[in-house]
Amino acid sequence: MPDIPLLLALIVAVALVFDYTNGAHDSANAIASVVSTKVLTPKAAVIMAGTLNFAGAFLGTHVAETIGKGIVRPEMISGCQSLLLAALSGAIFWNVLTWYIGLPSSSSHALIGGLMGAGIVYRGWASLEYGSILEKVIIPLFLSPVAGFIAGYIFMLGIAWATCRARFRPANAAFKKLQMTAAACMALTHGMNDAQKTMGIISLALVVFHKIPVLYVPVWVKIACAGAIMTGTLNGGWKIIKTMGQKIFRMRPVHGFAAQSATAGVILTASLLGAPISTTQVISSSVLGVGSSKRISAVRWGVAGSMVLAWFVTIPASALVGGLCMFLCRLLGLA
Repeated sequence: MPDIPLLLALIVAVALVFDYTNGAHDSANAIASVVSTKVLTPKAAVIMAGTLNFAGAFLGTHVAETIGKGIVRPEMISGCQSLLLAALSGAIFWNVLTWYIGLPSSSSHALIGGLMGAGIVYRGWASLEYGSILEKVIIPLFLSPVAGFIAGYIFMLGIAWATCRARFRPANAAFKKLQMTAAACMALTHGMNDAQKTMGIISLALVVFHKIPVLYVPVWVKIACAGAIMTGTLNGGWKIIKTMGQKIFRMRPVHGFAAQSATAGVILTASLLGAPISTTQVISSSVLGVGSSKRISAVRWGVAGSMVLAWFVTIPASALVGGLCMFLCRLLGLA
């Protein structure tokens, strides 16, 4: 049996690797439109997003608490110190796969799926916290993209109505500045929601290893997770940036401003409610809503369809990998 402190260190390290892949995978969420509309250079955009992701990680712990005690029952997995390692392996595998093929998917749901799969293999279906999963995962899985689409659609219609008599060049210049502000707000809320997910995993590991008496997020965990997601963001996910910024529909600064403002509002609301939603889903649906307000044919619905498919496949696929990793741990006598 591995030395417990060494195994804990390994789990923390793997969790931070996941946080890094989350930043790299989801960096496109906040900056794809400002890059595609040439408001910022790719280098400037990722520096801005990385810095604000770091800052956003310190704005609350509601999402961390949901991940730490709202997916699997802590009391039922307290004897299994390798479960979190299996869960993280499932999430990282899905993140790397979808990053490699350039497909926007949910790092959040990959982590949740990995946790669920590992928990089921270890203690059965009773290990899941069904009420919390329904309230904080399943319902937001359906509602957050719808909210993003509607918010993007209405926001864009409102802007079109308010600026219908404005001259193109002055209005375009104004929206370039506003788009930078919207992108900054979205990067901040992205760090607020996504970095907390890894904080929840590490805090749960500390409870399982009896290093903290109850689940809370120590300061060093916040700093480590904020640094990991910032580093991942600085490396960027350029394949996904291309999909988000160019393949759905041709964007201008006004479209980017509308989509990112709508997304930031949805993510902020979810974070305050403790719902670990997918920023990828929300920004993608917001872009679809903005594009649809122009005309339905402006959106490349084939690309949109492949993204929606990835959204619904993510949880079962990562759960399968997480469960297989847990099964392997049991074969090796680690569980």
